[in-house]
Order: sequence, then structure tokens, then C-alpha cells
Amino acid sequence: MVYSFAAPKIRKTTVPHFLIFAVTMKEKIKTIAFDADDTLWENELFYREAEKKLCDMLSDYMPAEQVIEELYKTEMQDLEWYGYGIKAFVLSMIDTAIRISNNTLPAATVQDIMKLGRNMLQKPIELLPRVEETLERLNGCYRLVVATKGDILDQERKLRKSGLEKYFHHIEIMSDKTLAEYTKLLHHLDCPPDNFLMIGNSMRSDIMPVLELGAYAAYIPSHVTWAHEQLPYTPENERFLELECVSDILEHLL
Repeated sequence: MVYSFAAPKIRKTTVPHFLIFAVTMKEKIKTIAFDADDTLWENELFYREAEKKLCDMLSDYMPAEQVIEELYKTEMQDLEWYGYGIKAFVLSMIDTAIRISNNTLPAATVQDIMKLGRNMLQKPIELLPRVEETLERLNGCYRLVVATKGDILDQERKLRKSGLEKYFHHIEIMSDKTLAEYTKLLHHLDCPPDNFLMIGNSMRSDIMPVLELGAYAAYIPSHVTWAHEQLPYTPENERFLELECVSDILEHLL
């Protein structure tokens, strides 16, 4: 008697992209850099609050919507000279107010704008949800770095007051987050792009230069983001990941 057996059918399965991404990251990532403002702690909200107060101060000269537009134009023109941060923002507010008032702005209003800046510099540090828990779990498994931009004194103050310094191997405060600056950072860390992950809330500053470098980037959208840091598209790159919360990175790395 001859028995005939049918060959077993092989079921084809497709591994989800995020699982492939997770396996790749676990194998390769050695250094993780975190943006600071609006990734580790609240920041942009304070700028928007100051902006609203500026609009109130200038309400006799121009509607709020136009004041905001004029301020943004000034900020873009001033970036080359003042860079980023609260001090640069205050200078741009004063410049805008003087222009809008046609050089008739009272000295008292200039003082009020400067007071807005001083108040911003004294804001308490409000850590974003699950930040410290995430750093605690990653600490010891990966080399953790802060990679931020802005005024050095202010960024150092915020980091010190945050209580998070103890988790980081290195702090890098850049004048701007460009491809050249990230290249210098990786050289300093002796870290190939293939072993580097950047986590942040800005497509322009935290994501695109890092992907161009050939490293990994995880984007966490913030509830308030400055227009300059936004881009109208999402990158199509196998090394790009979008998260809802910073702690979501744990399932990809641990």
C-alpha cells in the first residue's frame, strides 16, 4: 500500500515594521541623546504666555494676530544675531514693539517687556510625564546625553533645577542643531551614527539632521511647538520612529 502525504502549507507572515525597528535598535544603539525643552520639561508654553502679554501691551497699536506675525518675522531675522533662547526672544519682542509703535514706545513698556523675560527665566521646571521613570530605566543600559540648543546659562539652570543631571554622561548645548553640530557631537562622543539615537519634539532640529547623518531619530510631538520648529511632512525613513510619550521608547530598547 502506498501512502501519499500532502506537503504542509507554509504560512507567510509579515513582521510589523515597528518590530523590525525595535530589534535593530536593541542591537545597534549605544548612545541616546535627549532634547531638553519640551522633551524633558515644559518650555514653549511660557513663550506663548509672554507673547500674549506682549499683544496686550501693544493692543493700541495693532491687533494681536498681526503682532504675533510681526514678532515671528523679527525672530527669524534676529536668529542669525541672537540665536535661540529667552534673551533672544526678549530682544526680538523689544525690537518688534518699537517698530510697531513707530518709535513711540514708552520706556515703561520696554521695562515691562524686559520683566516678562526675567519672569520666564524664573519659571519652575515642570518635568513632562514619565520622563524621570524613562531615564531611570535606560540609565546603565545606554550612555545618555542631553543635546539641546539655546542660551547656555539658562539651559544649565534648567538642567540643574530639573534634578536630571545625574542620569547624563554628557551635556551638549549648541548654538543651533545643524548637521555640522551633530557631526561634532558624535565625534566628541566617539559614536558612529549607526549607534546613535536622538529623541526630541522638533522635526527641524531633532529629527531631520540626525536622519541625514544616518543615525536613528524618535519624534515626540509636543502640545505646543514653535512654528519655526515644525515641518509640513513626516520623513519616510526606516530609522525614524514617532512616539506618543517618551516612555514609549522603552518597548523598543529594553
